[in-house]
Amino acid sequence: MTQVAIVVHSGYGHTLRMAQSVAKGAAEAAVVHTVEIDADGNVPDGAWETLRAADAIVFGSPTYMGSVSWQFKKFADASSKPWFGQAWKDKLAAGFTNSASMNGDKHSTLHYFMTLAMQHSMLWVGTGLMSSNSKAATREDVNYVASFSGAMAATPSDAGVDEMHAGDLETARLFGLRVAQQAARLTTG
Repeated sequence: MTQVAIVVHSGYGHTLRMAQSVAKGAAEAAVVHTVEIDADGNVPDGAWETLRAADAIVFGSPTYMGSVSWQFKKFADASSKPWFGQAWKDKLAAGFTNSASMNGDKHSTLHYFMTLAMQHSMLWVGTGLMSSNSKAATREDVNYVASFSGAMAATPSDAGVDEMHAGDLETARLFGLRVAQQAARLTTG
């Protein structure tokens, strides 16, 4: 069975909720493992083995000050050991992020994930979703934040996890499904 690993840091729970939506979609076509980076930037025991066994790795971090959180960066720096042996070569990679502002420089975070993936010789998967950019579009539509590179969400800084936009969470679910389907295509031919 196709294996998808989601490695995520979440400062206040919003990015973790996105990860749960990504996992929900991916679970429709794969076995999903979520690896949570803790507040000190560490991953749990067995995480590196989980990532080695995965067919696809989806990176998730909030966008802080125009990039990934320092906790995610610590994880990325620690990935130099698998990088040296090219352990993730030809695995699929994808990414998602959340920030308080509509723009919030989320694209910088996705580009960081892409660069990390390219250093590991991985293959990048985008959303495959058209953006909701007509006059009739509402904030609850799929891909309203309009990203093709990876899933994005915008959650106001004073909004709780339960107040995230349904359209952003559905975008994350559809994105997770796409990643799992693409990984299945590669693993089953």
